[in-house]
Amino acid sequence: MRDIVKSIEEEYIRYKKLGESALAQVADADLSKEPPGNGNSQAALVWHIAGNLESRFTDFRTADGEKATRDRDSEFLSRDVTRSEILDKWQRGWAPLLAEVKALADADLAATVVIRTQPLRIDQALHRSLAHAAYHVGQVVYLAKLWVGERWDSLSIPLGQSAAFNAKLATSKEAYSASGYLEQRTDSTGPATR
Repeated sequence: MRDIVKSIEEEYIRYKKLGESALAQVADADLSKEPPGNGNSQAALVWHIAGNLESRFTDFRTADGEKATRDRDSEFLSRDVTRSEILDKWQRGWAPLLAEVKALADADLAATVVIRTQPLRIDQALHRSLAHAAYHVGQVVYLAKLWVGERWDSLSIPLGQSAAFNAKLATSKEAYSASGYLEQRTDSTGPATR
């Protein structure tokens, strides 16, 4: 059985899609642009998210999640990279996570993994990782909205459309899926890669 694991997996996929949909709306020149106040660019955030996920989920059940090969501080350095490099880094980070989560069953959640020498149950490690990814994906989305401005295509229920969305949901026979909604929005509106 994997009901609990499936719900966690779906949330990871939702945040992955959310980040990708936000990045797709940003002009190439803005991907490495740093916001005022010593903030991180989207490129730095992608490097950090990917570095964290790759470290945590490579050899997830057999090695410490903070790999000696990871240089966390360098993930936040200013970098001028192409869209292709950003998307490649993004995919490399999410791949080990999604592979490891796909292999889990609910019965595995009480087993222990180690992160920074500290033992954690797998369910604790997943929840912590999911919260971390959601936090930084939120920053990616915020910067995308900031850089895109008036051209921003909302990735959730657009302002002023909540009542119509709720009415449609109430009459629908299908279960609501946040990642499905996001996929449907990006498929129908097709945010262009700029």
